[in-house]
Amino acid sequence: MSTLTALARAQALVAGRAQPIATVRHLHVQDHPLVLIPLAMAGEANAPLAAMVGASHKAPRLLVVTQPRDRDLRFAFFAELAEELLPYLESFATESEDVPIDRGKDVRQRYLDAPQIWVPNPGGIDFLRMLGRSTRFRTVDGEYPVPIGVPLLGRWLTFLAGTAEIPGSSLLLNAVQALGLHWATGQSATEDAQFGTQLAWIESGAAEAREAENGPVAGPATDPEFDNKVLAPLIERSAPELPDVLRELLLPTWDRMWRTLDLLRGLPAGERVSLRWDSDRDAYTAFAQYIAEGGAPQPRRDGAVAAAARLQRLENAASRYAVQRAFDDPLVLAEYRLSGAAFAGVVTLANPNRVDDSGKRPVLRPRIMVHTTEPVRMEPGTSLTSPSRTAQKARVVSVTPAGDGVDVLLELSGGMGRKLVAEPGSVPEVGERLILTTLSEAFRPGGAFPEPAETPWTHGGPPAPPADVTAAPEAAASGEADQ
Repeated sequence: MSTLTALARAQALVAGRAQPIATVRHLHVQDHPLVLIPLAMAGEANAPLAAMVGASHKAPRLLVVTQPRDRDLRFAFFAELAEELLPYLESFATESEDVPIDRGKDVRQRYLDAPQIWVPNPGGIDFLRMLGRSTRFRTVDGEYPVPIGVPLLGRWLTFLAGTAEIPGSSLLLNAVQALGLHWATGQSATEDAQFGTQLAWIESGAAEAREAENGPVAGPATDPEFDNKVLAPLIERSAPELPDVLRELLLPTWDRMWRTLDLLRGLPAGERVSLRWDSDRDAYTAFAQYIAEGGAPQPRRDGAVAAAARLQRLENAASRYAVQRAFDDPLVLAEYRLSGAAFAGVVTLANPNRVDDSGKRPVLRPRIMVHTTEPVRMEPGTSLTSPSRTAQKARVVSVTPAGDGVDVLLELSGGMGRKLVAEPGSVPEVGERLILTTLSEAFRPGGAFPEPAETPWTHGGPPAPPADVTAAPEAAASGEADQ
């Protein structure tokens, strides 16, 4: 937990109301999202009990497995779920746009929009991941055939669960983490995992949150008391009222999900949210086309090279997401100011037309002086960036104590045009307030990985050569024979 989040939690406890920890929304909210609330049977590995699903608040559909241990009923449930999800997922693979690539020399296609699925909590994402894993390899013929939509559903769920691991992706989201990204409650992070209490802290306050603690759970796990006293007897006698009981159990969470979407839509979107959604649309386009071309199911596990490449992509995405959130949101950037990775100050001197002619050819290198009262822990030579001028780099020349703070002399490069005279407004003027940080959105090239066939046999490459077994020396053999 960060310092400012801890402070916000303390303030929320005192005020009895959740406190904002973001000034903008850091995720994309689709105009027509689909809400899915899965429910699993306790004591059974990923055995579905029910699901409430729909793309409209007023029209939820309830799917129920009356006997979760019955394989046929479970796959009938998967088929019904596929009937709901697949048309929604495929409905966005229609209109596309041209996206320039290779510096405008070529174009590629990208769908204009992409689907977005919401579940209540991280457990819902894990449930969908396991559901995809258990269905994507099923066949529609043979000894144990399944409905045609079941393996296709499994591939889509595996794809969506994979995107949920990418920081900043918005194709598959859960309400608990989305709310925790923007508000801090007066309870612990563990208590925030209870969707009802977390939302109550934000909407109404601590008193209502206490009442919500005793309300129905948001799945996929059920409440043990409910299992023992209500659910088990109904399943045991195949009671016809089971769907009505489960509907009553899930409807409060259904309403909370749509209220969560309204809360998030009330926040202005961060400037870079649309860029991340473009990446999501790219991923959706690629996978939809892969499916349309008859692509095979995803492998059970990645090979060594694929796993390493995926790990690097996740690390780069996490770093990029952290920088983008900080540049979009002053409250997030404040954390870096506290840790010494950023500081704010006022420009006191500026030489916008300074030219450095010490090299082979003269280059424009303006200098500015920034006075700040915040601690500056950057050494001379450190490269800084301002969120308001991300294309421009500022190299620290010197840090000098001055009055109640320090004067930081900076040399600028980039973002000022191609001439030896800076374009108007490209160099900070005297009196302008700047925030400078070591964070950067600079492109990070991917690593060079070998082809799978070129890796050692321990990592999936060619098998090891057979051991070279040689005969014992003749002298030794003779000695053994003499004995």
